[in-house]
Amino acid sequence: MSTLVFLEHHGSSIQRGALGVLGKAAQIDPETAGVIVGSGVREVPAGAGRYGAKRVFVADDAALEAPLPQPRVDVISKLVGEGGFDTVLFAASVLASDVAGGVAARLGAGLNWDLSDLKRDDGSVVGVRSALGDTVMVDVGWSAEPRIGLVRSGSFDPSESGGEASVEEISADLEDFSSKAEMVEQAHEEQSGPSIEEADILVTGGRGLGAPEGFGQLEELAAALGGAVASTRAVVDSGWYPYPTQVGQTGKVVSPKLYIGAGVSGAIQHKVGMQTSQTIVAINKDAEAPIFQIADYGLVGDLFQIIPELTAKLSA
Repeated sequence: MSTLVFLEHHGSSIQRGALGVLGKAAQIDPETAGVIVGSGVREVPAGAGRYGAKRVFVADDAALEAPLPQPRVDVISKLVGEGGFDTVLFAASVLASDVAGGVAARLGAGLNWDLSDLKRDDGSVVGVRSALGDTVMVDVGWSAEPRIGLVRSGSFDPSESGGEASVEEISADLEDFSSKAEMVEQAHEEQSGPSIEEADILVTGGRGLGAPEGFGQLEELAAALGGAVASTRAVVDSGWYPYPTQVGQTGKVVSPKLYIGAGVSGAIQHKVGMQTSQTIVAINKDAEAPIFQIADYGLVGDLFQIIPELTAKLSA
């Protein structure tokens, strides 16, 4: 098998999700290669070898400066065809999802999405994803090559395995229609602290907070811990907290070292997004809440008494 991973980057750094997929792919295929597409990105591949890449292809061209999908589809589709790659993997993001779909359409290839794991079976790649409302996990495959896989955000943590990658520059031969779209402005969300996908510590609020004002206490606790604040779907649907903080089936998958759930019931749709956390602490006045079934530590009581006391002790 021959595997290629799209190494999406921001600035001069490869995205955490892409590095996680790269490391997992390298466990399955030691000869895994990566591809970086952009402008002024010749220095970006530095360090990719530490996460498992044997080779990194770099398409560096002014026409690729804007993070638009179609030019990346052109570059990756050509590389897959000429390089003979039978498996192409993407870490899910807005851009990567567009590119993965475009590459699959261009090559007439099958696309499996929302994968939470990858494994090798009889010399081929098998994906794992949830089904039936995240109540079961199923194996999924491809009936033909190349196999295109889109991995759910946060499924794999980047892990260094040592080594260096050779770097090869490739040309950006774009189709005429790929230059029709133009990005006129790019805005970046302002935030303080780490994102929920990159934070080692998450303090998550659920409907048990009773009102959006309750998140003020969670923000103070997160600040004391050096972590980030997350939320559940019910909270987001109620307009209490912004969507980018949502964890779960329709949100983001996270794997922090410490997850604290305050007023989170632990519905299956939420658990699928955080159950791989290293240590789970649940705070809920309902002793029968499902979250306690997967929690390492459970505190049954009034979160409005527990959270401030915990914050005060940590701040001291």
